[in-house]
Amino acid sequence: MIGRIAGVLLEKNPPQILLDCNGVGYEIDVPMSTFYNLPSLGEKVVLHTHLAIREDAHVLFGFSNHEERATFKQLIKISGVGARTALSILSGMSVADLAQAITLQEAGRLIKVPGIGKKTAERLLLELKGKLGANIAHGVGEVAAPDASSDILNALIALGYSDKEALMALKLLPKDCGVSDGIKLALKSLSK
Repeated sequence: MIGRIAGVLLEKNPPQILLDCNGVGYEIDVPMSTFYNLPSLGEKVVLHTHLAIREDAHVLFGFSNHEERATFKQLIKISGVGARTALSILSGMSVADLAQAITLQEAGRLIKVPGIGKKTAERLLLELKGKLGANIAHGVGEVAAPDASSDILNALIALGYSDKEALMALKLLPKDCGVSDGIKLALKSLSK
């Protein structure tokens, strides 16, 4: 498999680019998040890649960082989510935003992505829960164990606190905090 590719950027035609690697031109499909961060034509580019082999084509997908590629691989494992849909998801939202939507179980944020309907969004939330979202950008994964922080967050939201309030309370919790202790401590900090 081709896991990484480095070369000179020859063409940019969203969502595809052409990369020259020692005289061989590779057509690579990239999410828009990667596309917007590409340098100008003639500059050197390094991409993390995933090669999808189908009956009718070999398609190379490129990503600016390892997290995007790992998320892409998680997405294409889900039934009904192909490479094009996964690319659309990563073009419509960052990995951190996707992880937060999964952690908070927000189907509405996923439905805003072109090509994602209600059923696909619900399938994504179900399939990715616990796999993606343990280390979201807001630091929820750093505060407590991933499973505990997710449970604490869901409990606080179920009690009527906003997402923002619940995330702020999670940041104040000590590391290695259990679910029941975490909920108690979070409620104490929210009551102040």
